[in-house]
Amino acid sequence: MPDFSYQNININYTSTGKGSAIVLLHGFLENSFMWNDLIPVLSKRNKVITVDLFGHGKTENLGYIHTMEEQATMVRSLLKILNIRKSTLIGHSMGGYVALAFAELFPKNTKGICLMNSTAYPDTAEKKINRDRAIEVVKKNHKTFILLSIPLLFSKENQTTLKKEVEAVISEALKISKQAIIASLEGMKIRKNRTAVLKNTGYKKLLILGKKDTVLNFEEHQEQIKNTDTALKILSQGHMSHIENNKELTFVLENFIKLQ
Repeated sequence: MPDFSYQNININYTSTGKGSAIVLLHGFLENSFMWNDLIPVLSKRNKVITVDLFGHGKTENLGYIHTMEEQATMVRSLLKILNIRKSTLIGHSMGGYVALAFAELFPKNTKGICLMNSTAYPDTAEKKINRDRAIEVVKKNHKTFILLSIPLLFSKENQTTLKKEVEAVISEALKISKQAIIASLEGMKIRKNRTAVLKNTGYKKLLILGKKDTVLNFEEHQEQIKNTDTALKILSQGHMSHIENNKELTFVLENFIKLQ
């Protein structure tokens, strides 16, 4: 698909299939490549759109801080160009933060949201300190940061058993510039608490967590959906559900989309 221009930068996206719109939003240090196994399945009855977020994949950097709100506004601009009024957004990790910002900013354009290994909670004070430490590491050597960070997204056993898959994720991440990594870390650090979005009854919501997720403790993050109509699915492995729990995740997402 051709790029489209947003704030004078090129945004890379794909659009596959026909039907209700499903928007797939990748996570930090990822790109649209992560959805390659899911697109053929989900596009059988739907229009599936993938977007490379700022500084990731083939999309250029927008500035020094890539906020979740700016990312969401960019996604909405793309959907307008594609003449899509309402869509279901599925966001992995950072992509979930963007999906939440989209739902908050554009509720009338939201048909459903799925937080896949993601959270509506903001960064804790400790997490913000860790983001700042990560930024300092990235400034010194962003490739080392990537090589150290990616394996830790997988459950301990999968770091070995899925070695080829881990290496493939690293290979894609190494294409991301130092500035893009810093801008994303800064944007995630300042994101809002969006648990209120999960209380909106105007659209379907799903939270997917991994039992062995080292980034988001599944017991702690279940709490955010209390007193909401958000569905919950807990998978058996780590943060990278699209790789570690591929078949089960596909089944879960297919069913979620059918409910839209």
